[in-house]
Amino acid sequence: MLLYFYDLKTRLKDYNRIKRRFYYDLKKSRLSTYPWRTKSVIVVEDDAEILADRFFQKYRRHAEVYKARATSIEEVF
Repeated sequence: MLLYFYDLKTRLKDYNRIKRRFYYDLKKSRLSTYPWRTKSVIVVEDDAEILADRFFQKYRRHAEVYKARATSIEEVF
C-alpha cells in the first residue's frame, strides 16, 4: 500500500486555476477509485504505483509530492 502526500505549490495568482485543473484530472483518472479522504493524501495499492507516479509527474512544477509505503493503516478516531 502506498501513501502519496502532496501539496500544491504555486503563485497565489495561479493557485485556483492549478487547483481546479489538478482535482479535475484526478477525478477523471483511475486514481479516483482509491480512497482519499483528505485534500492532501491518496492511498493507492501497490499495483497502481506507476499510474500514480505518472499522474503526479504531470504536476511536478506545481506540486510537492512524497510517497511512503505502509503495511497497514488504522483509523484512530
